[in-house]
Amino acid sequence: MASLLLCFILCFSSLSVTLSEQLLLLPLTHSLSKNQFNSTHHLLKSTSTRSSMRFHNHHHHKKLNKQQQQVSLPLSPGSDYTLSFTIGSNPPQPISLYMDTGSDLVWFPCSPFECILCEGKSTTTTPPPKLSKNATVSCKSPACSAAHTSLSSSDLCAISHCPLDYIETSDCSSFSCPPFYYAYGDGSLIARLYKDSLSVPTSSVPSMLLPNFTFGCAHTTLGEPIGVAGFGPGLLSLPAQIATVSPQLGNRFSYCLVSHSFNQYRVHRPSPLILGRYEDKERKDNSGFDGSDSAEFVYTSMLDNPSHPYFYSVGLKGISVGKRNIAAPEIVKRLDRRGNGGTVVDSGTTFTMLPASLYNSLVAEFDRRVGRVHERASEVEDKTGLGPCYYYDGKVVNVPAVVLHFVGNGSSVALPRRNYFYEFLDGDKKKNVGCLMLMNGGDDEELSGGPGAILGNYQQQGFEIVYDLEKKRVGFARRQCSSLWDKLNQNQS
Repeated sequence: MASLLLCFILCFSSLSVTLSEQLLLLPLTHSLSKNQFNSTHHLLKSTSTRSSMRFHNHHHHKKLNKQQQQVSLPLSPGSDYTLSFTIGSNPPQPISLYMDTGSDLVWFPCSPFECILCEGKSTTTTPPPKLSKNATVSCKSPACSAAHTSLSSSDLCAISHCPLDYIETSDCSSFSCPPFYYAYGDGSLIARLYKDSLSVPTSSVPSMLLPNFTFGCAHTTLGEPIGVAGFGPGLLSLPAQIATVSPQLGNRFSYCLVSHSFNQYRVHRPSPLILGRYEDKERKDNSGFDGSDSAEFVYTSMLDNPSHPYFYSVGLKGISVGKRNIAAPEIVKRLDRRGNGGTVVDSGTTFTMLPASLYNSLVAEFDRRVGRVHERASEVEDKTGLGPCYYYDGKVVNVPAVVLHFVGNGSSVALPRRNYFYEFLDGDKKKNVGCLMLMNGGDDEELSGGPGAILGNYQQQGFEIVYDLEKKRVGFARRQCSSLWDKLNQNQS
């Protein structure tokens, strides 16, 4: 399957690191390209298809063994946030990885590297690094057990041909962790665990160094030419490993995505990715911001989910369309006894996916308000995978407000219009058209074995989204993201 390039490249050329202020600030420089899309219809269809694939991938694995269930979700166009690091020290070698809060593993291609069925996919411009065999991880290590969740360390050492008497005496440290399989919606890989120094390069201050960083090294992949930096919960994620060196940085991170609406001219300013915290008083005294930037966070608790520990799941109790509040089904409010359900806050899915019962009620109310004034654009819906869509004649479409109500007191998030209603020119009919940017994830009964809904990054634009791992909560606050970058960067200069 041809890859879809809509890449947001994270540039670290002006990285600021100030440990004394408990803050690591990374500028996200967005490079938005439509070159692989011959029309807006094609772009939206590709993006909606990949969003749907990412959502449904985990449910399709529900009948597999536990190890195979713990796979990250495929990245979708419009969500390719690339992080740049260097690995090793003799010599240091550059790597570029996709940022993903929907997985908890860091892996990348290693030399020699072969990617099967990668024609037309976006690839990194730097060659895969070469690693020493001495950097492999032991079969007895907790990291190896984390990568092979269905097997004990004794099983893993047996697979690695550690003799029985060695296994019984816990003396298998010289035997490497066996390879593991990792699957995506449209690709897969086999990797080995390695351990080496990882640094975030910068020209202005010393790099932040993680001396014994654990990662997956893949020599062969299917449809996956670029690695992933997992930011999800879990022992092997990037925040978890940073926390072992600097707990104040690894236990809390946030990002603020500049609103782009697929327009490359709107993303010429950096978006901040923040590891650690900055004082709330900074947010309350932002005289240089407009009113939206003085907003404080509204929080909702993370749902503890041992069955799917690599997701940041929260409870969604309803969605308001205009003045009507539509109650959410139980599958997105909470987890069942098997750990299924909840709403995943995900940086790697573009469009929000909702169960059919909630989506259909939302669309019915939206269409009741908009459809009585504007003609339904059914052909556009077929071409884009989105809906409902409406034609309009050069006038501003009057669409109802959409508010997400999360579990918790006062945990409501009002979406800006551009986050849920996309307006563009239908090139076929030369008419203006607007589409709802929330998607139908399928029948509620079919969503067992995974999350009930996903909050996509398109709906996260213009918000600072904070993942507070210490207090087990996710927060949302309206921001002018480029102004937030200026403010934080100025404080660190």
